Amino acid sequence: MRVSGSGAGSVRLQLLLSLAALWLSDANEAGTAMTTRDINQQTRESISDYTEKGHDLSTPGSHLTTQDFNQQTEETVSNLTLAVYSISIDGFSSAPEEKNVILYSPANIALSCDLTRPSTDSGTVEVMWKKDNETVKSSNVTVNETKNVWSTQYTLKIRDKNQMGNYTCVFKRDQEVKATFHLHVPQIEGKEHHVVSYVGDSVTLVCKSIKYVPINWIWYMSNGSDKVAVNDSLMPDKYIIDEKYANITKLKILKISEKDDRSYWCQAVFKLGESKGKVSLKVLTYMTPLKPFLAIAAEVIILVAIIFLYEMYSKKKQKHAEDEKEFEQIEQLKSEDSNGVENSTTRHRKV
Repeated sequence: MRVSGSGAGSVRLQLLLSLAALWLSDANEAGTAMTTRDINQQTRESISDYTEKGHDLSTPGSHLTTQDFNQQTEETVSNLTLAVYSISIDGFSSAPEEKNVILYSPANIALSCDLTRPSTDSGTVEVMWKKDNETVKSSNVTVNETKNVWSTQYTLKIRDKNQMGNYTCVFKRDQEVKATFHLHVPQIEGKEHHVVSYVGDSVTLVCKSIKYVPINWIWYMSNGSDKVAVNDSLMPDKYIIDEKYANITKLKILKISEKDDRSYWCQAVFKLGESKGKVSLKVLTYMTPLKPFLAIAAEVIILVAIIFLYEMYSKKKQKHAEDEKEFEQIEQLKSEDSNGVENSTTRHRKV
């Protein structure tokens, strides 16, 4: 069979197109395989690099986060601003000076004492620091001397409640003068107060920390010579602790009885210690307010009874006196009558 020229060209064109399609298909498959191998290799290299850097693949990212957090915490504490508290002492004749330093969280502080002296004074002075009456030996203590001032500074990194207390600078020569810094946590407002309520009522005891927010609040109540923590979860029908506001705590006591007449303590917990406040609850019965009136009424009744008895006695005594007087009068009349009869008889005899 013969094929014309135009027909043969058409067939050749179709063959060329088919070959081109096959070639492109092979090239795509090869390109796809190459891309997959590259990705797998890149992934393995990333994992290898991550492992070499010391990261835990079992919990990706968690170990790194903990280290970063700890490092950040340490840097935050170490980078606290240095707060300086100073006391100036006017010569050795001055009375001891004192200053309160309120701390509720870790802090870097410097306690500074300055003692003024006359410009003509060239004597030497012994300088020391004490914590709660124990002499401090520390490289953080510095002493400087100028023409008119002796000065000393004690730098402290307060991190826990054991470092709180009284720090005293002492300047000693033939005389001694000192100044004391009292480091303590914030005090509770109304450290001790009294509340009066009646049997059967409900009462709310309140404690506040005005400028500082505690970490936690704890309520205690007296039980003889001991203190027992108040647990509102164990006795929800008796106690309710309200901590809606972080700096205020409220203890509500329901259905008060005379057994609730005792002392209660609220304790504010800070990072550097605790601060306590005392509330004394006095429980009265409804007869208690009436007792003074009952006492007065009893006194009035007794007084009226005494007056009544006295009146009865006076009347009886008066009547008895009147009876005696009347009796005496009768007796006197009888005596007079008897004398009159005797006289009359005597006259008759004489006649």
